[in-house]
Amino acid sequence: MKLGWIGTGVMGKNMCFHLLNAGHDIFIYNRTREKAEELIASGAVWKNSPEEVTKKADIVFTIVGYPKDVENVYFGEKGIFKGVHKNLILVDMTTTKPNLAIKINKKAIEMGIDSIDAPVSGGDVGARQGTLTIMAGGNQETFDKVLPLLKLLGTRISLQGKAGAGQHTKMANQIVIAGTMMGVSEALVYAKTAGIDPEKMVSAISHGAAGCWTLDNLAPRVIKGDLEPGFFIDHFVKDMDIALEEAEKKHIKLSSLELADKQYKKLQAEGYGKKGTQALTEIWKKEK
Repeated sequence: MKLGWIGTGVMGKNMCFHLLNAGHDIFIYNRTREKAEELIASGAVWKNSPEEVTKKADIVFTIVGYPKDVENVYFGEKGIFKGVHKNLILVDMTTTKPNLAIKINKKAIEMGIDSIDAPVSGGDVGARQGTLTIMAGGNQETFDKVLPLLKLLGTRISLQGKAGAGQHTKMANQIVIAGTMMGVSEALVYAKTAGIDPEKMVSAISHGAAGCWTLDNLAPRVIKGDLEPGFFIDHFVKDMDIALEEAEKKHIKLSSLELADKQYKKLQAEGYGKKGTQALTEIWKKEK
């Protein structure tokens, strides 16, 4: 199958490799070509714009940074909607605003094609291993058509509802992660100040009621002093701000999310935006 892939960052590059390695023809574009060179060397075909990618592909996948990037990739002067053709399907895997997913879907339908929003969870580890959780929004028929491809990227894939539902589910996911990151970070700080071995502590509690993905995958990185990104703080703050915006629209207050957002913005201000979310423990070092 001829596939388009737009966005070859920390997540996108590894996800695209799974499709390429499965034997599909891949046409790619990234704002910075350098980040796509490894894929090009492995057989992906570079195109100079989202429009050019779209003209060549049966299904176009996108995973970029921010809502403004999604807007530009789809609606820009050389965007995806300039290259639309019959039977095209669009799959946006970026975590973005639910109303933007609805806007893309509405435009797609007006042009005689279809789209789904399919944000992911699982970080760089899940992207490399093909074990991502994928939450989709759109119609069942379109979802079923792209499901065989999504199965190359993830192990838990579900259709959550109509367009935008995937993004709303991802917001719920990020709300849980925000609170979990706070708890894990505080546990590591507590262990250190209590004089106990953090590795032994994590090993013990990860098999009890506290067990979670964050303890298994990010706590060991903190213990080793590895703050490199599986998921950028900058992108996590973006996600939290979207969730808080949606909560405000629905007249609900998410106090723990507000606190996590505040703490991560402190790290951003200190220059940690391109570090991984596990860098939250640095807050306590600075508050001594």
